[in-house]
Amino acid sequence: MKIGLLQCDSVLDSLQEKHGNYPAMFRDLFKGLDSRIEFSVFDVREGEYPEDIHAFDGFITTGSRHGAEDDLPWIKELISFVQTLYQAQIKLVGICFGHQIIAKALGGKVMKSDKGWGVGMSVNEVVDDPSQHAWMQPAKAELKLIVSHQDQVVQLPKGSQVLAASEFCPAYMYRVGECFLSVQGHPEFSKAYSHDLMESRRDRIPHDVIEAGQASLKLDEDDELMTRWIINFLKA
Repeated sequence: MKIGLLQCDSVLDSLQEKHGNYPAMFRDLFKGLDSRIEFSVFDVREGEYPEDIHAFDGFITTGSRHGAEDDLPWIKELISFVQTLYQAQIKLVGICFGHQIIAKALGGKVMKSDKGWGVGMSVNEVVDDPSQHAWMQPAKAELKLIVSHQDQVVQLPKGSQVLAASEFCPAYMYRVGECFLSVQGHPEFSKAYSHDLMESRRDRIPHDVIEAGQASLKLDEDDELMTRWIINFLKA
């Protein structure tokens, strides 16, 4: 399976020596479950895109420190590319920033949440019946993934279906039709990276939010389960 990874950011220089960069995080996670997966990385911040979108089984976005509403030329170009993929019915999985970009590109709405920062491990109820989606196997009633975000999808695009939700993030995971899947969490983030990322943001995240986020990292993470779902989705 060939996956195009749309890189929308880089790990902070101060954290890269210990944790690596986002493309390596995705490669390690996915190839740990299926060594046959091939990744091609496109740094969309630099205007890098595939010459032939049909040469890939699907695409995945990384997260980003930027927001879907930021007025940056590369974000506008990314939104246009997402619309092209949707028109061609080519599969795309949006992670965090990409989750929000999908919503914006297809007519939904994204805004900074009045609930503040989401950090650490998020616990979400799988609100749709996994038996209705062959790719959501093995099935689980609860999905726990690491998060790091302020923005949230507050209005879904037409034709969307919420798959997982929490009180904090009601549109945590959703799909649009049969070709787009979107999740607010980061299956590629390790607990160690989440810890260090929170520490690097003490200047902007309230102390009590960070302390709660650090404590939440004691919970188990469904990173491999979510990755298996993504692989299944792209293969379906």
